[in-house]
Amino acid sequence: MMTQTKKHLVRMLPVLILLVTFLVPLGVLAQNPFGAVTAPPGVSYYGPNADNLSRLVANLLKTAMVIAGLYAVINFFLAGYSFMSAGGDPKKIQDSWAKIYQTIIGLLFTVGAFIITAMVSWILFGDITYLLQLKVFGP
Repeated sequence: MMTQTKKHLVRMLPVLILLVTFLVPLGVLAQNPFGAVTAPPGVSYYGPNADNLSRLVANLLKTAMVIAGLYAVINFFLAGYSFMSAGGDPKKIQDSWAKIYQTIIGLLFTVGAFIITAMVSWILFGDITYLLQLKVFGP
């Protein structure tokens, strides 16, 4: 019998997959209905350090993504090991499944953070990849 948390997770997973599949490409294909807005001479919309801010956010997000991915892989291995070594104990099996579900939910939150960052980047800078640049900036 599925617990309430498992039922909610099973219901949420297709919706999240659809959001990731369809919402991100829509942001890429959407056009600005107001046209291009240019700043008057000598005025900057984002301030003098906008590029530095985007670099900081990009570096923080990439670092968080790597840490979250490594943590998820380690959690999957530990949960799998505890599942295999449970020896038929229902409590240990239930704890292993809970750890797996929690890891999946954590990864979904991480992906959601990237989607939100892409949307904010698109709204503020007009480019989805502005804050999510692949280049790692150094000193």
